[in-house]
Amino acid sequence: QVQPVESGGGLVQAGGSLRLSCAASGRTFSIYGLGWFRQAPGKEREAVAGINWSGTITYYADSVKGRFTISRDNAKNTVYLQMNSLKPEDTAVYYCAAVQSWSAPKKSTRYDYWGQGTQVTVSS
Repeated sequence: QVQPVESGGGLVQAGGSLRLSCAASGRTFSIYGLGWFRQAPGKEREAVAGINWSGTITYYADSVKGRFTISRDNAKNTVYLQMNSLKPEDTAVYYCAAVQSWSAPKKSTRYDYWGQGTQVTVSS
């Protein structure tokens, strides 16, 4: 079992950068795939990026490819989301989630554990 806790959100101007962190408690952190999702007001939660347990497989939403980078450090039980060239449309609450089965990493319903979220606001 893991309990993700996000940090690093905030207010940034368009074109700026933020790095989100997700620290997860639990001895079995390294066996879980991890995903970042986001939800803007009035919109459905969407998959942003994900990384498998070993860090060898990643995925990105088309809207963030080339701007966001996901990485993980299993020794620190932490996953990161480096966000560059931020746009106002990136404004949302960002959630970190952990999944045991990597069969459908873009489906939020497959994830087993969720953090509380961190707000990212990008001003124009």
